[in-house]
Amino acid sequence: MTQPNNKFEHEKLAEARESFSGRLLSDSQFEEAIAITRIIEREINKSGAFKDKLGDYAYAMARTERMDALKAETVVRDLFKARTGQTMNQMREQLAAREEKLPKDALEKAYNSIMQAGAHVQSGEKITFYRAFAFEAQQLGAELGITDAAAKSLMRESFKQAENKDVFEWGKELDETYYRPQIEAEAKMRGREEDGKEANHPETTTRQFSQSSLSLRRGAPRLSR
Repeated sequence: MTQPNNKFEHEKLAEARESFSGRLLSDSQFEEAIAITRIIEREINKSGAFKDKLGDYAYAMARTERMDALKAETVVRDLFKARTGQTMNQMREQLAAREEKLPKDALEKAYNSIMQAGAHVQSGEKITFYRAFAFEAQQLGAELGITDAAAKSLMRESFKQAENKDVFEWGKELDETYYRPQIEAEAKMRGREEDGKEANHPETTTRQFSQSSLSLRRGAPRLSR
């Protein structure tokens, strides 16, 4: 997916604001609806689907605004097209068409993405393999013009062919070898820092002093009358 430049995005937003649906909205309603179009666009690029998320967000918007859910959905669809230049379904179909015509080196690129995901875990960035895998799938999907889901499938297939092993089995091994020790060491360090802060806290020092004084008073000889 090619990200629009700021000028293009600004121009498309201006067109959306002056569209039939855009003119009917207050500023806050327009901003909310545009935010929803971005969420829907991300979902299409992620999974190739949009209807469930569109319905959920349109219903949520309708609950707090003076419109029914159907009207809210229509507004979001209209603003989506004005902002992106495509309908939601056109964007989905475009991604699906690219999945049918992958370049010959797609599997090689997918395997390289897997190796890069492993490198993220090994380099001490304190991220799980699952997170690194999702990030690389998003990068690969953008490069090939396909969904994240299709990129993930391609990555798993390429690793299976090259290593005869499930990629997430390998990822689990990486997490146990690299990620878990990093997090455990960080937790221990944070625990020592918290202990140090507690020991040096004025209330702690005062409490310790008071307890010490009380012990001394209790142990001191009583004055005879």
